[in-house]
Amino acid sequence: MQFRQQALAKLQSPEELDLPVRFARPQGWLVMSVTVVVMAAASVWAVTGSVASTVSAPAILTHGQGSYVLQSPVAGQVTQVIAKEGAQLPANSPVLKVRTAEGDTVVRTVAAGRVTALAATIGQIISTGANVAAVEKVAHASDPMYATVYVPAENAASIPDDAAVDLTVSSVPTQEYGVLRGHVKSVDRSAQSAQQIAAFLGDSQLGEQFTRDGRPVAVLVRLDKSKDTKSGYQWSSADGPPFALTSMTLASGSIRLADQRPVDWLLP
Repeated sequence: MQFRQQALAKLQSPEELDLPVRFARPQGWLVMSVTVVVMAAASVWAVTGSVASTVSAPAILTHGQGSYVLQSPVAGQVTQVIAKEGAQLPANSPVLKVRTAEGDTVVRTVAAGRVTALAATIGQIISTGANVAAVEKVAHASDPMYATVYVPAENAASIPDDAAVDLTVSSVPTQEYGVLRGHVKSVDRSAQSAQQIAAFLGDSQLGEQFTRDGRPVAVLVRLDKSKDTKSGYQWSSADGPPFALTSMTLASGSIRLADQRPVDWLLP
């Protein structure tokens, strides 16, 4: 109580009445002005600005119709492998010959395509329905190539039409040649199982690999073409790699999502 009375007495002293009152230092006004300007600029940016985001997922280069697994219609011993890996074959072309109790049977392609893998060797005993080859369904070697990106199902709805895509191709040194450019052609709105992916790619191991973290959604990417590169497609570098791309090459895709305003993050 004594200290309070002394403080009041000092404030009421006539000796103090003629002194000017200092409200704030100049440095304080400067800090306050800068703070107000920064907050105003941030508010304007939150309403008028935009932030880009991407989703990354594993991908594979393919032709648009996918592949199929060729199976043997008979049981027996493989006596001849006629086709070679990488060969472009028309429909009903001979792939291998199987000797059975009734005679030799020729296993033929179901549809035109490129043989991407052979699973049978000469002398091997196979059963009816055994997988003997994987054939990519492409009528001509010059048919355009696509990329299929297997995106987590929760991100599929946020992918806009014709979204830009950067593809890091496993067989191409990124630091030297950059990334492959493309745009979203279509988004499959239903999640795919390992069996569905294996049927499309003609490879059960890839089906398991792409569903390791859950059932993804397939996003078909149209590769941007270029007449100035060896591969025939556009890269982030001027020339791209000095060789052509092959299908069934693994990659990683980065898809640009729709831009968002920062203020949308604060609104329910």
